[in-house]
Amino acid sequence: MIAVGCLLSLVKTNGQELLGNDTLVAVADSVVTDSALISELTAQMEDARLRETELNAEIAHLRMQLFAGDSLRRETFRAHIDSLREATPGAWVVVEEDSLFMFYAKHGGLTSKERALRASKEITQVGKLLGVQPDSVYVSANEFETDLVYGDYIILSVTDIDAVWAGKSREELAVEMREVVVEELYVLKKNHSLWVLIRSIISLIIILVAVGIAIKLLNIGYRRLLRLIDKWSETKLHPIYIQKLEILDIHRQTVILRGAANVVRLLLDLVIILVAVPLIFSVFPPTEKIARTIISYIWNPCRDILMDIVDYIPNLFVICVICIAIRFIVKLLRYVAVQLSEDRLHINGFFPDWAMPTFYIIRFLLYAFGIAMIYPYLPGSNSGVFQGISVFIGLIVSIGSSGAIGNVIAGLVITYMRPFRIGDRIELQNTSGDVIEKTPFVTRIRTVKNEIVTVPNSFIMTTQTVNLTESARQYGLIIHCDVNVSYTYHWRRIYNLLIEAALDTRGVVDDPRPFVLQTTLGNDYGIYQINAYIRDANLLPDIYSDLNVSIQNVFNREGIEILSPHYISTRDGSPSTLCQEPAPAE
Repeated sequence: MIAVGCLLSLVKTNGQELLGNDTLVAVADSVVTDSALISELTAQMEDARLRETELNAEIAHLRMQLFAGDSLRRETFRAHIDSLREATPGAWVVVEEDSLFMFYAKHGGLTSKERALRASKEITQVGKLLGVQPDSVYVSANEFETDLVYGDYIILSVTDIDAVWAGKSREELAVEMREVVVEELYVLKKNHSLWVLIRSIISLIIILVAVGIAIKLLNIGYRRLLRLIDKWSETKLHPIYIQKLEILDIHRQTVILRGAANVVRLLLDLVIILVAVPLIFSVFPPTEKIARTIISYIWNPCRDILMDIVDYIPNLFVICVICIAIRFIVKLLRYVAVQLSEDRLHINGFFPDWAMPTFYIIRFLLYAFGIAMIYPYLPGSNSGVFQGISVFIGLIVSIGSSGAIGNVIAGLVITYMRPFRIGDRIELQNTSGDVIEKTPFVTRIRTVKNEIVTVPNSFIMTTQTVNLTESARQYGLIIHCDVNVSYTYHWRRIYNLLIEAALDTRGVVDDPRPFVLQTTLGNDYGIYQINAYIRDANLLPDIYSDLNVSIQNVFNREGIEILSPHYISTRDGSPSTLCQEPAPAE
């Protein structure tokens, strides 16, 4: 500022001196004869010329200093703009959803956003003019700004600050913006021409007519389908049974078919709408982007699903390979287990009845191993929600199934302990019967009265179990019966009669031979116990009954009375207590 003031002062002084020189020249012309005055005036003129030369040199020097200062300030301002570039949001000039360029700086009292809105409005207004010539846009520059002009419209103005923000000169930025504006004006001219409007209206009418026809045909087809379903209900539809259970009668089948037809109709209506709406928006150039947006809402999810399916194919291939491998391994193990259970294949120390339970255990472990291998390849397996649900289900199962798991473990232990097999006659506390089913959780027993008793495996583990069938199979099961006989008969005779009665009993074996034990010597009688061996424990009630009958027959034949502990016999000539054979029926 001091340099500029000095420059103005020197210019003013120089002007006054120049004016004095002109006056002296006039005086010299008026007094030509005075040579001394002419010499003095000549000297003053030379002095003024010298001062003018010095002044011009000083002005040039000041100009150079001013230019250097402006450059320095320009570089400083550019560095400041660069520091604000990331933190300062610009305002886009948007014309019908096309983003053209951005403004960052204020100008003419307008903010960057207001400048962008004004430029968008001017470009749109010029583009909608009938007969617009986009190439007629020209650049008009002055000392302070550069304008883009079309006829009487000033579309926008470019300042030096805008150029600094863009990192270009003002002229380069203006030319670049002009190219963008001209290109957008061509687009506006194409979208808003009269022919385009007429063509769009015709296309809209065609689409609406096609949609109406499609909906009309769909309704006609829907009504015909309903009539066809009603006709089928009278002629072709029949009740569906599973064995003797009626699953679906004709009325329910008709209702299901009508519901399916209604669902198909709604889906087709939805398809027509989804196709028609984007077409309607696409016929008008200003709304083409809306149509593309609607189509993207429909297509993008479908595309993503298809791409996910395609991307998932390698994982699906791995899962298929794992499943096929496990399936063949299970089939091989099943074949080996069947051979072991049928005693066609022998493994030392491995019993045939272990084969199928062992197969089930190994199959379960294989499936668990397969699931563990497949899990990482499942879609969403890395999702926290998926993992949380898996942990929650595992926690619920582990907490709620502690008793069930205990029964399963007990079932496994029972299987390999082999206390009984299917079909064995066992005694379990107060329950006696045949084992008809063994599951991982319970064992079912059918008593001699055909009562089905379900016993948890954990209870069997903590209770004494007697296997009558296994005892009869390996050693011969001993049955026994106590008989009270008076001392009037010799004990050796009683022994022989009881052994004879046992051998006459169906199911009693001769080897080992039956034997008799005299268990009690009472005051009036002795108690004799006949013991006999049997090999089939399942016939135990029948054998006991036959043994009792045989004893009575033998003793009656020999005339020997079987006295109970509370029976008193008085010999006063009354009839004998021996059982008499019934008289034959006539």
